[in-house]
Amino acid sequence: MCGSELVSLPDGVQKVAKLLQVKEHPHAPIMLSDAARTAQQAADALGVGVGQIAKSVVFRRKSDDAAVLVVTSGDQRVDEKKLEVLVCPDGQRLGRADAEFVKTKTGFSIGGVSPLAHATPVVLLIDQSLFRFDQIWAAAGHPNAVFQLAPFELEWMTGAPVVDVAVRSVEEKSALQNAITIVAARAREIRATAEISSPCISVCRMHAVTGLCEGCFRTTGEIAAWGSASDDAKRMTWARIEERIAALQA
Repeated sequence: MCGSELVSLPDGVQKVAKLLQVKEHPHAPIMLSDAARTAQQAADALGVGVGQIAKSVVFRRKSDDAAVLVVTSGDQRVDEKKLEVLVCPDGQRLGRADAEFVKTKTGFSIGGVSPLAHATPVVLLIDQSLFRFDQIWAAAGHPNAVFQLAPFELEWMTGAPVVDVAVRSVEEKSALQNAITIVAARAREIRATAEISSPCISVCRMHAVTGLCEGCFRTTGEIAAWGSASDDAKRMTWARIEERIAALQA
């Protein structure tokens, strides 16, 4: 990539491109269309499988406010319990990383977090699911920028350990069914009594695709509003939960 081409790129992409040049990597970042924002859209634009999109998922370690960045396949989800065992030796949990935290710690916006060239040191791990492929595509400092590399090149350039932190499909299905069983039973009890208990079953993770809590099947807005909601509003929320459970079981 020549100097004039580099200057025309967004600042974050320039940082990644310069580091790739220093490391003599043969593939410079490329810009995709504005429509290619999700892993699936990026995969479609590149003509590859969604698993070949190396997505960066950022967490906040509560004990020291460090950014924990996991690079995993676009068709995988990170198992936070597995990750906590690896990066939280003090027993404290990981927290959610909002847009400001991600930008401050990595220097990149959510959706464009590169595995390289971070603004501050981060705890970086590579999920082994990426090693199913000969070639993958990682974010290059902007939601529409990616660069091509092999999984072993990602390991070499970052020095990050390769670990197993993906959710296993069998475990995920089992956890979903367990949540459905508990919440559906509680819904039946509420219909038969005047007391309206909370749907929370202490499984507080938001699903990346549905946007619903994996334990109680509520949105973040419904969870936030629960404490001050009227009985009628709570019953309406329960009705929506039952509709969602029915859709999952259809």
